[in-house]
Amino acid sequence: MGGLLCQRDIKHREWEIILNDSIWSLSEMPEELNHAIYLSYEDLPSCIKQCFLYYSLLPKSTLFYDNNIIGMWISEGFVHGTSDNLEELGSKYYKELILRNLIETDTLYIDQCVCNMHDIVRSFAQFVARDEALAAHSAETNLGSKLIAQKFLRLSLESKSSETDGLDWSSLQAQTTLRTLISVGHINMKPGDSVVHFPCLRTLHTDSAGVVALAESLHELKHLRYLSLQNSDISCLPNKIGKMKFLQYINLRGSQQFVNLPHSIVKLGQLRYLNLIQTSINGIPRGFCVLTNLRILRGFPVLEDGDWCSLEELGPLSQLNELGLHGLENVTAPLSTAKAKLVEKVHLTDLYLTCRGRLGNDGQIEEEDRVSEEEQQQIERVFDELCPPPNLDHLSVNGYFGRQLPWWMMSSEAMPLKSLRILFAEDLACCTQLPDGLCQLPYLEFIQIRRAPAIKCVGPEFLQSHNHQSPHHSHVVAAFPRLHEMKLAGMLEWEEWEWEEQVQAFPVLQKLTLQGCKLRRIPPGLSAQAKALNILCIINFQGLISLENFASLVELEVAINPNLVTITNLPRLQKLTVFECPKLKVLEGVPGLRRLVLKDSDMETLPEYMGISINPRHVELHCSLPLLASIGAGQSGPEWDKFNHVEHVKAYAREGDNPRKWYVSYASNPYNLDTNVNLSSMSRGDAKI
Repeated sequence: MGGLLCQRDIKHREWEIILNDSIWSLSEMPEELNHAIYLSYEDLPSCIKQCFLYYSLLPKSTLFYDNNIIGMWISEGFVHGTSDNLEELGSKYYKELILRNLIETDTLYIDQCVCNMHDIVRSFAQFVARDEALAAHSAETNLGSKLIAQKFLRLSLESKSSETDGLDWSSLQAQTTLRTLISVGHINMKPGDSVVHFPCLRTLHTDSAGVVALAESLHELKHLRYLSLQNSDISCLPNKIGKMKFLQYINLRGSQQFVNLPHSIVKLGQLRYLNLIQTSINGIPRGFCVLTNLRILRGFPVLEDGDWCSLEELGPLSQLNELGLHGLENVTAPLSTAKAKLVEKVHLTDLYLTCRGRLGNDGQIEEEDRVSEEEQQQIERVFDELCPPPNLDHLSVNGYFGRQLPWWMMSSEAMPLKSLRILFAEDLACCTQLPDGLCQLPYLEFIQIRRAPAIKCVGPEFLQSHNHQSPHHSHVVAAFPRLHEMKLAGMLEWEEWEWEEQVQAFPVLQKLTLQGCKLRRIPPGLSAQAKALNILCIINFQGLISLENFASLVELEVAINPNLVTITNLPRLQKLTVFECPKLKVLEGVPGLRRLVLKDSDMETLPEYMGISINPRHVELHCSLPLLASIGAGQSGPEWDKFNHVEHVKAYAREGDNPRKWYVSYASNPYNLDTNVNLSSMSRGDAKI
């Protein structure tokens, strides 16, 4: 309803019209379906209605990114625009569904690129589309009869991974009118199975290892626009794929056995999307430069010998919105990278630059992957030539092993990344400092830097804008003026962060994660200047002793900090999670604390501060079995005075792989104490229900 009402002027009459709509009394709809969703659905433009109903077909067990979904919409003809703006228009439809709360963003993924649909909303959409579309699971008892009794335009099937539960491909052959077929999970294939029974198919998405039998007949799908063989067992596409003149999208992500693209792919003049991520592709055929309709190209393997096309063939691809280059360590002539003409690609908003990683699981350089000074200098020259256009929105750098980052990440004057909003950098094996050209970027919202073991100090250059004044204003411009979230992890040798209290920076930073370093103190500038900071995660700091004086902090997580002793003066803190911080003795100055989570399987007594300086409403404990038994003893136990004032306590102890095998549940008002630990057995060193 909020999503619907926000489309209306905030006037009494506008909202009253919605309140009095006849849909509220519609009787044809089953009772379990929500009339408010029906009202919201009816308010959608007709083109977005189709996109909404289509979204409900996507199996919940599989991850679908926004560009995959938009590609399906375009292939079905739901997005009505010119060839130049289809993806942009589809993105607007996608964001409109988010705005109306008909799909919900998954917060684990940045920038709304993954969404979920609530089960109630999904049931409604599937009910509305029931005459044309079916979303089913192979285990349904009446699925076979449904497929015999009715022909559908769109079919979505989920199957389990085992062959005994999988659906037979032959059971689908009666669905000759299909325009969309989505199959996730195992499907039973036999020799001779093919796609020739689906002559009208526009969209084919399979997420299964067992579809290699279909590869040779794919060229028979004359009307196919969207082909996704995700996580499949195919090693190549058929040589006749060049005959599929309408093909616009090819997704091979996760097909690890895939090694070869046929030369005929250069005949697919309508191709807009090609994803080769997590494949074993070892090159692209020459002549690739003719595919000038490409908008998204991910997983492009960089090779400079043999019959494969080089980076130079990317030069004419001027319509690219997203580009991912893999294997940049293979470039032997750094100046040749300039021929890719990245800086001239005015539509390019997302760029992914990847080298083979040199770091092991411990975050340090593997002995066999030691990098020579000559190799460092060469990769530095390669990346210097890959300067992106100034309108770049999203940058990801992975596996870079130069000592210095490329000039366009370190320049604060020319600001070549002036439009950058999101930055990911991972496995920076040899970099000795963070990029110092970012702090003045006006739109930068998110930074994540993981695994940079050569950085020992973050100096004042990281926040250098405090030395600069705006040419139009006399006041100092704060560094990182729009950054909302930052994650710095795996900087194993990081010992010092220079940031004094008076240096203005991060005025709107809301969430900060610091993980895996040697910092002994949090810089005073952070608590003094990051006045909007709500969520702070401090993980695996070996030397940190105290954490204090964050006026705005609402949620704090401290984990694996073996020397942390004191947490104090956090006046707005509401939630605190403490995981394996055995020396934490002082917790005070947290008057707003509502929820406390303590996790330490070796904990044998509750900390003293629980009965002295804090008064949370809810406490969750993960502790040793003896401590759990002491809590379960209630008023007669030694821990009673430390938790009896808490409104609700949930405590757990592990057994084997079950972290909640044993439990105690306590409520103070009305009094209730429940446990599955047999306290009398505990006295004999045994725990039984």
